[in-house]
Amino acid sequence: AAPGVALAGAQAAIQMLPRLGPPGRARVLAPTYNEHAAQLRAAGWQVEEVARLTDLAGADLAVVVNPNNPDGQTHAPADLLALSGAVGRLVVDESFADPVPGLSVAAHAGTDGLTVLRSFGKFWGLAGLRLGFVFADAATVAALGAAAGPWPVSGPALEIGRIALADAPWRAATIARLEAEALRLDVLAQGAGWSLVGGTALFRTYATPDAPAAQ
Repeated sequence: AAPGVALAGAQAAIQMLPRLGPPGRARVLAPTYNEHAAQLRAAGWQVEEVARLTDLAGADLAVVVNPNNPDGQTHAPADLLALSGAVGRLVVDESFADPVPGLSVAAHAGTDGLTVLRSFGKFWGLAGLRLGFVFADAATVAALGAAAGPWPVSGPALEIGRIALADAPWRAATIARLEAEALRLDVLAQGAGWSLVGGTALFRTYATPDAPAAQ
């Protein structure tokens, strides 16, 4: 298994990773969660947002959210692993990947600079717990641990996380329930005149004729 470190949510990693070394050229596959680009710019990186996975090649640091927020776009592990050799560091944010474990490249983290972020609260519904993980090479994990300090995650969060992550039957049942509920929500939305833009089993994105009225 790749070395890993527990942090106070994936957001902590998003804020810390750009500051581990000197800034350079970063590319972010967009549109996506705004904090990736925002934190890179705040740390002095030159940030370019690109629309295709292949456009990330050549960057000192590249970011892919897989599955993506807000459109649910996914990328095959083989494509991400191929890309990792074409950039200095490839950060793959897998915050929404728990319902589709086959998408994960976490097992390959640490190879060719591949760095994988995982969130706990989104799938388990415990966002206030502030627990996330980074899997990367040993030097990156050590640097993140040092930057986070001696108590980056609360004891209750660690204990709850340990119990939840070991509960395979709950995970399987929840994945099945979420998939069914996402399809049910799509039918309701279609009945309201909304069209599906994309999403995952954890969230859906719809285009609405009148957004204020929909809200």
